[in-house]
Formats: sequence, C-alpha cells, structure tokens
Amino acid sequence: MQHRIIVLGAGYAGASAAGRLARRLHRDDVRLTLVNAEPDFVERVRNHELATGRELPHRPLADLLAGTGVELKVARVTAVDVDRKVVTVTGDTGGSGAEELAYDTLVYALGSRWNDQGVPGAAEHAYEIAGRAGALRVRERLAGLTAGQPVVVVGGGLTGLEAATEIAESRPDLDVTLAASDGLGDWLSPKGRGHLRAVFARLGITARENAQVTAVEEGRVVTADGTVLPSALTVWTAGFAVHPIARATTLEVGDTGQIVVDGTMRSVSHPDVYAVGDAALVQGPGDKPLRMSCATGTPTAWQAADAIAARLTGGKLPHVPLRYFNQCVSLGRKDGLIQYVTADDRAVNAALTGRFAALYKELICKGAAWGVAHPTVGLPSRRRRITHPAPAQPATATATATAPAPETAA
Repeated sequence: MQHRIIVLGAGYAGASAAGRLARRLHRDDVRLTLVNAEPDFVERVRNHELATGRELPHRPLADLLAGTGVELKVARVTAVDVDRKVVTVTGDTGGSGAEELAYDTLVYALGSRWNDQGVPGAAEHAYEIAGRAGALRVRERLAGLTAGQPVVVVGGGLTGLEAATEIAESRPDLDVTLAASDGLGDWLSPKGRGHLRAVFARLGITARENAQVTAVEEGRVVTADGTVLPSALTVWTAGFAVHPIARATTLEVGDTGQIVVDGTMRSVSHPDVYAVGDAALVQGPGDKPLRMSCATGTPTAWQAADAIAARLTGGKLPHVPLRYFNQCVSLGRKDGLIQYVTADDRAVNAALTGRFAALYKELICKGAAWGVAHPTVGLPSRRRRITHPAPAQPATATATATAPAPETAA
C-alpha cells in the first residue's frame, strides 16, 4: 500500500516540498498529491512588479511538476481534520462539490494573506498585493489614474518600500506617499537608511513617519494624530495573516494562528502533520520566531521534506543550523538595497546599494523561481524505499531548520 502524502498549497514552500519529496522517495512506495487553488505558480515576491504593469512569465504548475510523479489537484482547501486525517477540498477543475482526501502524512503550506489589522475601512477601501488577484486590481486602478492624483502606500516594511518605489518609478506623474508606523527603514544600518532616503527623494516619494493609520475611507487615509492624507489609491502592505484553517483544527497553534513545529517542521501536537513557510511558527536563532517571507519558506520546505523522507526510510534526520545573511530590497527596477544582517536578522554596518544591488535582488528572485521548477538539483538520483511508515508517536526533535536563502520581500 502506498504512503499517501498531501501537500496543501503550491507557493514557494509547498511546491518546493512536493518536488523534493518526489526526489527523495521511491514512486512505487508513495502517492504524492499537491493541492492548490490556482493552476499556476505565482511569484509572490514580484507582485509589486505585476501591479505596476510588468508582464511576468506564465508558470503552469502542471509543467513544473511534469515527470516528477507529483499529482496536481487544482482545488480549494475548505477544512482539515487532523484527527480523522482527511482534507476537504472543493472546486476541483475535474468535478464539483466537496471531496475528502485521506492522508498518511500532511504538509501544510497554505501560507498567508494580507492583514488589514482591524483598521476601519481597510478591507472595504484599500487594495492589497499579497496575492496575484490583488496585484492585478492595483494594476487596473493605477491605469485609470491621471497625472497628479495621490497614491498612499500603508506600511513601511519590505513590501511597502518595494511597492512605493515601484509605483513612483513607473508612474512619476503621480503623487506617492508612504505611511509608516515607525521611522523610515529604522531597522536598517545607517548606510541603508541613508540610501533609502536618497531614493525616496530622487523618486519624489513623501515619507510620513511614525504615522499610525487609524482609518481608510473613500478617497483618503486618516492617521492617529488626525492627519488626513488624500488618496485615489490606497495600497495596504501592513503585514500578513495566516490562513485561518489551522486555527479551526486541533493542531497546536500560536497567537498568530501559525502551527507550532519542532526543528524538523513537524507539528508538536500531531506527528503526521508538518507545516512550512508562513504557516509554521518556527524558532530561529535566539529563539526568535522567523518572519513570514520567501527567504524562510523555501528552506523550511527542504527541512520538512528531508525529515519526512528520513523518518519514512529509516535515514538520518538533517541537522543544518539556521541563520540569516541579508535582506534584499528592490527600489524600482534600477536601484536596490542589500542589507547584511546577523544570524538573528539584525542589521550590521555592511550594505550594498544602487544598480548592483538591484541586479543582486533580480538574481535572487530568478533563483527562487528556478528552485521551485528544479527542486531536486543536487539531490541523489536514487530514491529510497519506505521502511518506517507513519510513526505513531512524536519524536523529540534534534534538528534545526535549513539556513534561509537571502531575504526577499514577500
């Protein structure tokens, strides 16, 4: 009987996990299914580019998975019952109605979506770029704006910086403002902050620092001190929230709704469930939770896949230290910032800026997409046979997660 592995979500983390598992395990021993609501792989780290009119490569998941042995099921996950070990899906292109999929091992990679933080009017009046559909809505709205109209980007993190600079560069006729709850790039090194401010000045972006947005209304944004910012388009980039399905299960989750995992990405409450990417509450250096990002999503997927394969085949669990190296930020198509950081993601003095940094960031983005399409490069060609199916009890984790790739905004 084949061991049934279901991977939920085909973002960077889910798609990478599925491909790596396919390379690790013998096809005769495993039935590997990847469930995703869309038929295409979405380069989430490029959504700000998509929003400003850039055409991105079409990447059908069926093509990426061709020859791997992974079965693609285009359907939307509506429920997970970790006690019965079934997943409920609906909207499969091959049928209609709800369907239950049984599993022996589950990889939960449903990721995150935009978070309106409960701010009044944000859900009704703001636009988001956390998903492809949202980015296309921003694109359509931008195309309808005329010279001089105001655009407000809410959120001063990596995504907000990339969105504001991309919009200002592609539409220099618009009046772009970034509303940040803290200082502009205050987590960066002095060199990084200085370069960021220079780019904002060159592109004509107004930075509203320490401006906590308390309401979004039709045609305007209101901050905590009562300041009103006119806005023909409000782009919301103030954080991410995980998919709510995990919280509705009996899985142990943290305050954020992320699944609590051990060092091998295995649920601490249900040993047949692994969580990767934004869905996982992973402890990094100094016991600090990892940020939701592509940079942590892919290596957690590698870690989970290798741990699953090791446990099923009687192999050795991986043990690779986790650390960060840098944060990569595009500041339009011709400029960028590579901020080097400590293992626990605190900025150091070293930073790269300008065109070289933009090229570096572009290579990182291309590498991330290439890695999804080629998840098995560098792995042994011989797939191992399953000898230890479905452990009944959780094992004490002795491993730590794989080192994250260089940081890109997500």
